Amino acid sequence: MVSADRSDELEPLLDEQLAYYRAIAAEYEEHTILGSEGSDVFAALDRFRPSGHVLELACGTGVWTQLLLRHATSVTAVDASGEMLAIASARVGDERVRFIQADLFAWAPNRRYDVVFFGFWLSHVPLERFESFWSLVSDCLETDGRVFFVDDAYRTPDELIYGDSSSIIRRRSNDGTSYRAVKVPYEPKRLGERLEGLGWRVTVTPTSGPFFWGVGTAA
Repeated sequence: MVSADRSDELEPLLDEQLAYYRAIAAEYEEHTILGSEGSDVFAALDRFRPSGHVLELACGTGVWTQLLLRHATSVTAVDASGEMLAIASARVGDERVRFIQADLFAWAPNRRYDVVFFGFWLSHVPLERFESFWSLVSDCLETDGRVFFVDDAYRTPDELIYGDSSSIIRRRSNDGTSYRAVKVPYEPKRLGERLEGLGWRVTVTPTSGPFFWGVGTAA
């Protein structure tokens, strides 16, 4: 069974994951599954009111960027895929947004933000980089800053190429090309407990389906 617990195995996997998202940029929204539950998540984000200067990690095609702009003074949107960023920039067209192309596993902020947001990204962070990712989020936040994230635990049987216990899956673009990617199926309660163990005060709320959102602050 392929493992992702060694750097010589992990880096090629993350390269393949990025290649997948670059390849599906134009068709990305055909692969989303949020559906009718989206209204619950969108309403939760609206109640959260991501005001002030907002950092969006893994912004993708800019769907969430548009929603953040309902409340934000400015948005800094980071993604590793230039193809995704091109679509997001064309979609948003707002001078309050600054787009940055960067690998989130290597990127470091040059300032702090009032809010950090990431949509459907946490489950693509390898388990062995969970703590370092949340350290990055902490480094990005002002002392009284807040975090909001949304994700899902949805994986199809066809994707589970190494079995249900593995966080490595296989996904395909519309042309049938196969790519490996990381997909960690978090259970909301346990995710909240793990974040608490890292010193975060985060409430993770499930929907009636595989989706959940988290709201909170660093300790």
